[in-house]
Amino acid sequence: MATIHPTAVIADGANIASDVLIGPYCVIDADVMIGAGTVLKSHVVVTGHTSIGKNCTIYPFASLGSAPQDLKFKGEASKLTIGDNNMIREHVTMNPGTEGGGLMTSVGSHCLFMVGSHVAHDCRVGDRVIMANNATLGGHVEVGDFAIIGGLAAVHQWVRIGPHAIIGGMSGVEHDVIPYGSVMGERANLAGLNLVGLKRQGFDRETIHGLRNAYKMLFEDADGTLAERSVRTRENFGAIKEVMQVLNFVGDKGSRSLCVPKSASMQETTQAA
Repeated sequence: MATIHPTAVIADGANIASDVLIGPYCVIDADVMIGAGTVLKSHVVVTGHTSIGKNCTIYPFASLGSAPQDLKFKGEASKLTIGDNNMIREHVTMNPGTEGGGLMTSVGSHCLFMVGSHVAHDCRVGDRVIMANNATLGGHVEVGDFAIIGGLAAVHQWVRIGPHAIIGGMSGVEHDVIPYGSVMGERANLAGLNLVGLKRQGFDRETIHGLRNAYKMLFEDADGTLAERSVRTRENFGAIKEVMQVLNFVGDKGSRSLCVPKSASMQETTQAA
């Protein structure tokens, strides 16, 4: 049997693995599933159609699965799925999906959600993502694997953040962020590549060098539109799969425009693409 503190409230029907540890004053609703080895420290609320994977650690006052903060939500059955080996710190909030987003919010595995971070309805968060203290995702945001979102950063709804990107602390992100990109600012602009992250993840020098040259051609060369620069970049660096990941992201236009460097000429040529 799971180890459950006598002050915890567990609804009939909750599916809890046999070695789960549930601490004092936790509240678990009937449609919740909790995987093997997961620990709820204390005062954790898990509600709705929420599934939590294996070996997660959830700290006090986290709230997982409560109704979306969306006035269009009418109580439809929607889900929140959380993968394995995640650390969810104090006061983290995660909401399930809505009808407008496929009724699903999903979080990958091996992620760290620091104190007060928020994952809104219909987000798709990849694996090994880090959200620092009080970082916030608006609804329908996509976050790629290994992305890092700095403290107090806020990501606008529908924005896409590519894999291995890094968002500077206190940044307001209104536009899509390319894979491996680094953005910062009160209204965030692209400020280069996430070189520290690339080195930490073991990317070789040739790949990093190719990404840097491709970045220069895409975002520092003001000759032509972004579409024209993308063609030149593909011709010169298309053999590098990481460069192609960036180019495919740029070409797959989301509902938000692309986050680009601050220079006026770059803003103009990108908008003309």
